[in-house]
Amino acid sequence: MLQPPCISIVQYTDRLRRRIDVALAARCEPGDGCPPVLCEAMRYSLLGPGKRLRPVLVLLAARACGASDEAAMPAACSVEMIHAYSLIHDDLPAMDNDDLRRGRPTCHKAFDQATAILAGDALLTRAFEVLAGEIEPPRVAAACCATLAEAAGACGMVGGQADDIAHQGETAHPEDLGRLESIHGRKTGAMIGAALRLGGLVAGADTAKMVALQRYGRCLGLAFQITDDLLDVRGEEATVGKRLGKDVALGKLTFPGLIGIPRSRQRVEQLVSQACEALKPFAGAGEHLEALARYVQERNR
Repeated sequence: MLQPPCISIVQYTDRLRRRIDVALAARCEPGDGCPPVLCEAMRYSLLGPGKRLRPVLVLLAARACGASDEAAMPAACSVEMIHAYSLIHDDLPAMDNDDLRRGRPTCHKAFDQATAILAGDALLTRAFEVLAGEIEPPRVAAACCATLAEAAGACGMVGGQADDIAHQGETAHPEDLGRLESIHGRKTGAMIGAALRLGGLVAGADTAKMVALQRYGRCLGLAFQITDDLLDVRGEEATVGKRLGKDVALGKLTFPGLIGIPRSRQRVEQLVSQACEALKPFAGAGEHLEALARYVQERNR
């Protein structure tokens, strides 16, 4: 497969991000009946600076399977709305108690806790409204709704976050590695996998390609989370855009804390290699997905 240099995939995804931002802004106008402060909080959190990794993955998967950006954009926006809602709630004092997100005050700091909770709720429900109303045909819209709900729910992202909180402050042991991978696989990996599956569903991908996207997503999601763990230890706050060292302060299980930095970096390399191997059914059509996986690995250097 082709392996474009990192700057190429950065430029490529930057163009996609600009299109995604326009689409998000157009879909974040709730209309009559929405209190202005709620709308402002929703837009503040949804349209703030960010990588837009999940919606980019929707578009890249759809392109790899032969669909247009226009067909996949509602799904891309829905995934980012779910992601934005999860960050609003994760940052609350009862959860991770963060005051900085993407280089700006978190939603509950910029507004207040009640408004932040409601803004997250509104983005969550808006995501499914967009999917149900804009994806065609209806059977594909239903499949997309089910996919996103499963990934975001009690056995996916929310469940992973619950387990993460439940085991905060516990003494880490080597045998906890499987539990940590399970937490990350749900907390982060489930939504990354859902983004890829949504792109495949919109494109009408066959079973072989859907399985390939699932394998790629599982490996990419874990690699991305391990890299985040490493950045929390070794990154620069101005570059990362959020308070660093908080995982250690909260007593959370992390890969560097459990197996050390060198082994964590090796695990990222293994996962990225496996992710790229999973893309074989796409041949050249998966080149940008491969380049994105390799870029995640570069963040770890």
